[in-house]
Amino acid sequence: MDNHSYLMTDDHINQASRAMKAMSHPLRLKILCVLGDREVSVQDIVDQVGTTQSNISQHLALMREKGVLRTRKDANRVYYRVGDIRTLEVIAMLRDVFCGFSR
Repeated sequence: MDNHSYLMTDDHINQASRAMKAMSHPLRLKILCVLGDREVSVQDIVDQVGTTQSNISQHLALMREKGVLRTRKDANRVYYRVGDIRTLEVIAMLRDVFCGFSR
């Protein structure tokens, strides 16, 4: 068994596909870049991304549903963070590839 065979199970492929679909929308990518490796409140995400709270909440809910994000409630505030270290690695790679230099 080679080093890459563990990636080839249907469960892993389906999980990766769901996560990539959930991240593929431009606004969701922007949210993920705002989050990075931090925990951020919904209001701070709204302030940094620059759209309505309703719109942000819909995108956050979808990414939470797909396992990309996790939440924590503190009184009446909800905080989001990236739920999986592998997603952080993908975001870092995207930043390097698409934001690391200008063409």
